[in-house]
Amino acid sequence: MDQWTGEEALLLRRAMRASVREFAERLGIGARTVTYWTQNPGTVCRPETAQILDAALARCAAEDQERFRVLLAALRGDSAALAADESARPGACTVVSHKFMPVYLGEHGTALFAAGAERAAGPGGLERRTLSADHRSARSSVVVAYACGVAVVHLEEHRRVETLTELAVWRYRTYAADPAWAGECIAQLLKEHATPDRRSADVTPQYVLSAYELRDAPWGGASLDTALHLLTTPSVLVNRQDPKNVVPLGPGSEDAKFREAWTHPGAVVFGGGVSRGVAGWSGVAYHPQADERALTMSQIVDLELDAQALWALSSHVLHMVESGEDPVMPPEFGWRFLRGAHVRLTTARPTETAQHRVMREAILATSELPDRLRAAQDALRDGAM
Repeated sequence: MDQWTGEEALLLRRAMRASVREFAERLGIGARTVTYWTQNPGTVCRPETAQILDAALARCAAEDQERFRVLLAALRGDSAALAADESARPGACTVVSHKFMPVYLGEHGTALFAAGAERAAGPGGLERRTLSADHRSARSSVVVAYACGVAVVHLEEHRRVETLTELAVWRYRTYAADPAWAGECIAQLLKEHATPDRRSADVTPQYVLSAYELRDAPWGGASLDTALHLLTTPSVLVNRQDPKNVVPLGPGSEDAKFREAWTHPGAVVFGGGVSRGVAGWSGVAYHPQADERALTMSQIVDLELDAQALWALSSHVLHMVESGEDPVMPPEFGWRFLRGAHVRLTTARPTETAQHRVMREAILATSELPDRLRAAQDALRDGAM
């Protein structure tokens, strides 16, 4: 480039998907310089710094260079350059949606665990079993019962949509109904399998987390990244002022996101080779490729099931503390149990691939589960003293 400004340098960092520290290290400059560009984006870089940026851009992978080109075109308002990227626009795609709705049942969940079909332990090492459910439209619906007293309802739904906005509206509208259905489903299972004194419990899940597998996608390069970020953060596409009637944000909103190669700053990217994934606070999106070395969606689902179960368990412990109660759990599920789960989730295994490790770290970092597990573990340990 003839001239670099601080804003253009920051676009390169964004295209490289690097943190401030990582970007500074790769360029061989101080992190303060990157911070200065953030505060003074219009500053023209010195010739020697411009040469460093030119060299860094030249060393980038082809997909990162393409992402930078699209970002730069959006910054400069170069419609011709943007138009050359045919995928930089909304398009039809197939998405497999996985919804996870956890609820803590305590001793009431013992009967569900006993009645379930055996299932291999997940990444957290938690004992779990599966019971069938009967959702009206899901391709698959099950209740995963954990020995520690948590149940996680898992719905797998396949959707063919014309735009990601259409999917976002569907997501929020079904979120309004699915937790109540999940609660009724678990309540019915308790009636069938629990003793009379354990058939009544508060079984309404408090939230829903989603994981999306993107299939038949028309996007590539920076546009694929934008699509994955929009799947992870659909709130930027809809108007939620009336929770009972979520509607599209407005004509052109999704087009604008693709034109500017939008990504969420708080999301964490993972993947390997040509497979890509994005983890955020409210969900995970993944686009696998036909490669035997690529991650499978089942690996992400397995991790999310254990993560949501541990989130519900630690939330129950912390809620007792916030309510002024001494947190009490059965000895086999006390602070040592949480410590073991924490170690298993956060420690790499010798047989674990680099892709799997990065995926696990991305999901745990954005969920903030490790911090929550430590807090619940400390509360239970203090209560036992």
